[in-house]
Amino acid sequence: MSLTVPNLLTLARMGLIPFFIIAVLDGQARRALVIFCVAGTTDALDGFIARFFGQRSALGAYLDPIADKLLLTSAYVVLAIPGLHSGVLIPIWVTVLVIARDVLIVVVALILHLAMQISAFPPSPLSKVNTLAQIAAVLLVLMSGTWPRFETAAIVGVQVVGALTIGSGLDYILRTNRLMSRGLAGSPHG
Repeated sequence: MSLTVPNLLTLARMGLIPFFIIAVLDGQARRALVIFCVAGTTDALDGFIARFFGQRSALGAYLDPIADKLLLTSAYVVLAIPGLHSGVLIPIWVTVLVIARDVLIVVVALILHLAMQISAFPPSPLSKVNTLAQIAAVLLVLMSGTWPRFETAAIVGVQVVGALTIGSGLDYILRTNRLMSRGLAGSPHG
C-alpha cells in the first residue's frame, strides 16, 4: 500500500465528511460550506499532484472516487432532511436518483468485470457534467442557508441535477448494452 501525498489528501477528504455532516446537523451552513469547499480543494489537489508529480497509485485509483461518492452522497442525504439546515431543501426524489445512479454504476461495473473481464469503464462526458452539477448544487444549497439570494439558483441547480442524473443513468445503460453486445458478439458462444 502506497501512502502518497494524493492518497493522504484523499484520506483527509474522507475524514472531513463527519465534520461536514455535524456542521449541517448543527445548523451551521457557513461552516458546512467551508468544510465542503476544503474537501473539494483536497480533491483538486490530489488529482493535480498525482498527475503533475507522477504519484498515481492503484490505491488512489480506488480511494479517490470512493471519497468523492461518500462526500456527495452524505451531502445529498443530510441536505434532503427537513429541518436540518436553513437553506433550500434538496428534494428526496433527487437524492434517491443520485444514490440509485451511483448504485447502478457500481453494480454494472461489477457485472462487467465479473462476466466479461472489463475493468476499464471510464466516465462519459455526460457523467462528468453531472458530477460537476451535483457539486455546484450542493454549494448553492449550502450558500442559500447563509445568503438567501442564492435560493433560486439552488432550486434550479437541484432540478438540473435531477435531469442530468436521469440522463447520465440512461447513458450508462446504453453504454453498457453496447459493451456487452460487442463482448457477446466476439465470444465463441455469441
